[in-house]
Amino acid sequence: MNLGIISWIREEDFAWAKNKGMAFVELDVNDRAEEFLEHLEDVKEFSKKYEMPVGAIGRWGSNRICKEGTCQDELELEYRLIDSAAELGCGVYITGCNYVEELSYYENCGHAIHYFEKLIAHGKEKGVKIATYNCRWNNFVCDPMAFTVIHGYLKELYIKYDPSHCIYAGGDYLQEARDWGKRFAHVHIKGSLVIGGQRFDDPPAGLDMTNWGAFLAVLHAKGYCGNLSIEPHSANWQGELGEKGVDYTISYIRPLMLQQ
Repeated sequence: MNLGIISWIREEDFAWAKNKGMAFVELDVNDRAEEFLEHLEDVKEFSKKYEMPVGAIGRWGSNRICKEGTCQDELELEYRLIDSAAELGCGVYITGCNYVEELSYYENCGHAIHYFEKLIAHGKEKGVKIATYNCRWNNFVCDPMAFTVIHGYLKELYIKYDPSHCIYAGGDYLQEARDWGKRFAHVHIKGSLVIGGQRFDDPPAGLDMTNWGAFLAVLHAKGYCGNLSIEPHSANWQGELGEKGVDYTISYIRPLMLQQ
């Protein structure tokens, strides 16, 4: 396994990750896709300069399907993002799929499968795996039912897994990792904390309620040897406190990876 962190495209972001001893950075472009594409040559330069590979590129939150089927503009944009991943030597592209309320679950799954089939085919040409995120942000491909229908059909569709999303949805992240761990292509390390049945905060991993030892044990059992990406995701852990939180997570997770 390799330990990295979600970051951005500025030179100082690559330098910071290098200083933290990270093995890679993850770039989640979301609503900044065009900014990322415009600065792709800079990203290449910084990645080379700081010997900091891009471990995954992702786009969260956008609409991929509509009542009629595929959102063609989004598909074309994701093709370009997959191309950029290939140019950077990045082997994983992360995506999702919105739910169209006017359609049945069956119809939504059909449209999603059709959309993902196109991404998978494009990714195969470029040497890039396609993975779906299990975040609920404008995405219904995030739970065992969707995995069973969609990933069960698309054998070359992978999963970017984050246990916090399962925890907040009231699920069993250890069971999901047991059942679907062989399809994990990328994993997020993000803390979660529920108090009184309500989401309280996303503190640094190791200072949260996730049983990271058990989760990593399942990953080891499933033969997972991919990337673990730290995701600082708390409004409370910012500035100096945030830096300390990242450092704590690094020191906490490394021994669980069973590597020197």
